[in-house]
Amino acid sequence: MTLLLDTHAFLWFWWADPQMSAKAMAAICDPSNRKLISPASAWEIAIKVSRKKLDLGAPY
Repeated sequence: MTLLLDTHAFLWFWWADPQMSAKAMAAICDPSNRKLISPASAWEIAIKVSRKKLDLGAPY
């Protein structure tokens, strides 16, 4: 299966955020699934960081 992660799903997965369901986490962790992230997610993260609505804890 191919999974297209939106920005929130990607960040929640990366940070192991409890807001991500166990089913979604299992699907992302399944090595047989192909994971894709839109280039627009990088753009969205950059905008949120520049507006101080998102703190990555390190330079973007």
